[in-house]
Amino acid sequence: MITRADFRARLTAGPLVLDGAMGTMLHSQGIPIDQCFDAISRSNPGMVAEVHRAYIDAGADVIETNSFGANRFRLADHGLEQEVAAVNQAAVSVARRVIFGSFKPVWLAGSVGPLGVRLAPLGRVRLAQAQAAFQEQIAALVHPEAADLAGVDLLILETMSDLKEVEAAVTAARAVSKDIPVVSLLTFTRDDRTLLGDTPAAVARKLAELDVDMIGVNCSGGPVQALRLLVTMREVTPQLPLAAAPNAGWPQQTEGGRVLYPATSDYFADYARAFLTAGVSMVGGCCGTTPAHIAAVRQAVDQPQASKRPLPQVTVLKSKEGFTAATDQPTQLKQDLLAGRFVVTVEMSPPRGINSQRLIVGARMLREAGAAYIDVADSPLARMRMSAWAAAYLVQKQVGVETILHFPTRGRSLLRVQGDLLAAYAMGVRNLFVVMGDPTHIGDYPEAMDNYDIVPTGLIQLIKTRLNAGVDQAGQSIDQPTNFVVGCALSLEPADQERELKLLRKKIANGADFALTQPVFNPARAREFIAAYETTFGEPMIPVIAGVQPLYSASNAEFLHNEVPGILIAESQRERMAAAADPQQEGVHIAQEILLELRPFVQGVYLIPQFARYDLVADLMEILR
Repeated sequence: MITRADFRARLTAGPLVLDGAMGTMLHSQGIPIDQCFDAISRSNPGMVAEVHRAYIDAGADVIETNSFGANRFRLADHGLEQEVAAVNQAAVSVARRVIFGSFKPVWLAGSVGPLGVRLAPLGRVRLAQAQAAFQEQIAALVHPEAADLAGVDLLILETMSDLKEVEAAVTAARAVSKDIPVVSLLTFTRDDRTLLGDTPAAVARKLAELDVDMIGVNCSGGPVQALRLLVTMREVTPQLPLAAAPNAGWPQQTEGGRVLYPATSDYFADYARAFLTAGVSMVGGCCGTTPAHIAAVRQAVDQPQASKRPLPQVTVLKSKEGFTAATDQPTQLKQDLLAGRFVVTVEMSPPRGINSQRLIVGARMLREAGAAYIDVADSPLARMRMSAWAAAYLVQKQVGVETILHFPTRGRSLLRVQGDLLAAYAMGVRNLFVVMGDPTHIGDYPEAMDNYDIVPTGLIQLIKTRLNAGVDQAGQSIDQPTNFVVGCALSLEPADQERELKLLRKKIANGADFALTQPVFNPARAREFIAAYETTFGEPMIPVIAGVQPLYSASNAEFLHNEVPGILIAESQRERMAAAADPQQEGVHIAQEILLELRPFVQGVYLIPQFARYDLVADLMEILR
């Protein structure tokens, strides 16, 4: 065991590289996910040893024992509650022998995870019981009974989400040893809070009161979130060293039931450099990370050159009460827009009833065809449908593709507007397209209320300057800032160009991040409009995602041209539709031509299928391959 002074001295010499996931590696070797991973140190020590050896060979300075769930509560699920000491000592023994055989100066950390039960008052386990369970496990890690076996060098209390449970674990650790280094890592949800609702600032303050030597973040989401959280923790407790061990991105479950983590080792290395720049003293990985990820971290520590990719700028907001939350560009859409990548999104309408299967199947097909995003319309043509933000949530959860939520102001009071936005944000829907919405008199309920308290330009301002700053329209705190990305509506072929230019300028001044346009049938006019904006106002246009709508038939083309405001279809295009032997495919060909003309001067396309013919949109996207 090293001392706390030894630990502090080592950190002054440079950052430490921690190992990566143990469970991911064991599972990849065929261990079922429902088996007791901690018991593998006894039943198949060679398999565990190979994982340790791989991480040491990858360059880890610190490896963790295979004991994450080796406490009496979790072991009871496998009938091993009487084997706490034996399971933990086996984990120490395997790791120690690997370290000894490696001839490398590697420290051994005792992995101590949460108990797997709720503490009172949310659960039935009392604080004293929790402390006793932690102390039982920690004692076995620090002071193994075997006379020839050294205990762990330090403790890592990881993946905790309950600050009371953390306190019980720290108290237990100090009852076992006053001088062993203790690292406390918490995990956070997508909303940058623990499962019990604590902010990273509140977590950092509490951990600073406990007798620990390092604090930080593990598991949670991917490196982006970990960086955001750690910046806040650094601002609140600059005196404590920080550790980062994020997952390899958000887990994604395939149709076959496998869980995949998307972050590559190169991506992980870039964020390792960002962690080091932010002052993090120990970097490793959690779920989904492998020796390849840790080797990349090792290289980043040894060769801290510039990142290969644009990383989000992280800032920390302050409220009257102090630090609130760190913010960045949290959505993939925002990152794509900032990086100048071409965006492809497709509009879908929510179901008319409660069965969402067709929506999910269609979204999955569009994703496979090349759609990076799904636009979810809100009551198009004022027809009654499922709530758009609920549909967007289902698409994101079940298909794994980010959505852009259409958010009309018509028919909503200011109270409802803000409540619906907070609900969408809580469900992970963060990209918005703010629009007026269709009047109710054209839809299923012409007598329905059609009033509104706020126009789209005002709502854009409310979102960007109020909700994204952590307050509502009345100035009351909403607990933590949102981080919405907001799009505005635009016509690139307006009847009154001067009016459209002024309205667009106001939307941009109020904070619009991008513009989503009506269907474009004349790319030359669209290019002229963008040039006119930049000339008139002397500033570059915000990213434009241009609408492209495949025509369906000759009568459909005539209807759009003659009856839908803002849409003008050239006579030559209408003649082609009238003469086509296969009007649907001719409509796709015309749309492909328009798309290719638009691509050089817009940043994406917004594909608008007619009559739910998503297959035609998939055909249209073939031109992008």
